[in-house]
Amino acid sequence: MNQDFMKEKPVFPLLLSMGVPMILSMILGALYNIVDSIFVSKISEDAMTALSLVYPIQNLIHAAGVGFGIGMNAAIARILGEGKSREANMAASQGMLLSLIHGLVLTVLGIAAMPWFLRMFTDDETTIAYGLAYANIVLLFSAVDALGMAYEKIYQAVGKMVLAMMSVLVGCLTNIVLDPLLIFGLGPFPEMGIEGAAWATGIGQTAALVFYVVVNGLRPLNVKISVRQMLPREGIWKSMYSVGIAAALNIALASFLLSALNWILAPFSQVYILVLGVYYKLQALLYQAACGLVQGMRPLVGYNYGAGEYGRVKSIFRAAVIVIVGIMAAGTILCQAAPDWLMGLFTENAGTIEKGRAALRIISLGFIFSAVSVAASGALEGMGQGLASLKISLMRYVIVIIPAAFFLSRVLGLGPAGVWHSFWIAETVTAALSWLIYRRYLASLHIS
Repeated sequence: MNQDFMKEKPVFPLLLSMGVPMILSMILGALYNIVDSIFVSKISEDAMTALSLVYPIQNLIHAAGVGFGIGMNAAIARILGEGKSREANMAASQGMLLSLIHGLVLTVLGIAAMPWFLRMFTDDETTIAYGLAYANIVLLFSAVDALGMAYEKIYQAVGKMVLAMMSVLVGCLTNIVLDPLLIFGLGPFPEMGIEGAAWATGIGQTAALVFYVVVNGLRPLNVKISVRQMLPREGIWKSMYSVGIAAALNIALASFLLSALNWILAPFSQVYILVLGVYYKLQALLYQAACGLVQGMRPLVGYNYGAGEYGRVKSIFRAAVIVIVGIMAAGTILCQAAPDWLMGLFTENAGTIEKGRAALRIISLGFIFSAVSVAASGALEGMGQGLASLKISLMRYVIVIIPAAFFLSRVLGLGPAGVWHSFWIAETVTAALSWLIYRRYLASLHIS
């Protein structure tokens, strides 16, 4: 397959052709957790709170798979841009093996750590029991999820965005269909409660992986995966890890942030933990849409960077910022106009909805500013600058927001509102700094 289209087609329509399928793909992917949450909320608020507490660990493990997959994606796209097809085959093959190993190790660690982790935030035995029942099943599929992510990033690296989207669709539809059947025991299926939600998610992830295996068997990619080439080669795996570790940390930092904010909010009321958990479910749709555009942008940046087309790299970045601003503006309008409806998807408690309304309206003030940092992180990853991307994420998820949340809520006495205000403050500061980091790297390449 000739991939010269990545450096020849007009930038904006090319970005949309690559990005729109991935936007749809990422939105569908976010539905895994959202659908689970909506159905689990019908069990009880305790079950929903448990899901919110498990989410950081679940997301952390998923982040490892996605992050390393991004490292594979960047390496393969850049190698193809350099015209080295054999090395691209080796990167894909080694990446699959390493993804499997990561998934198996994290399965064991995640299940072992979960009881201790849950007791950090609650001593309610009902909530803990719900959390363990869900986590002990869903984490068994960590290796399946990691392999699915590896396949997804390989397909994205060669421009097969529609097939990547179709795989996510298969997984998501499987999950959506199985959720009510397994949770509530409809028809011949047993009533499994929160365990049913876990099985639905895991089976959905398995269906997505099977789709890739079947499609690749019927219509093999020009990038070949073979057992003979799985033996790690230092230059290749270092290239994947240099971006992959940073990208994984980028995504995992969201889990760290959620855990830190849960700790700050816990003394005020467990209800605020639930509100924060619901917000993260909702914002997943918005930020996953933005990340979908970045997924389409990253191989374009990587290929053009590898081919020395630095002017196109700049143009691709600018186009990405414009599209992401549009996505974030839509999310801002929705959170400002219909917060009660959004919260009502997950709870019928009027007090919880009221607290959620205030949270959504404050947090959403920073959405548009985040467009710059999201696009800059993706562009830097595409150019192999994982460390620079990590610096941006550290600003978003740790350096600014956590101290601001603690200071505003505890020291100034604003309570939970202080946590909500810390979001837009962090996004504004990070947007300015990410622009400077991106411009500094371009200057190092002597690109004005």
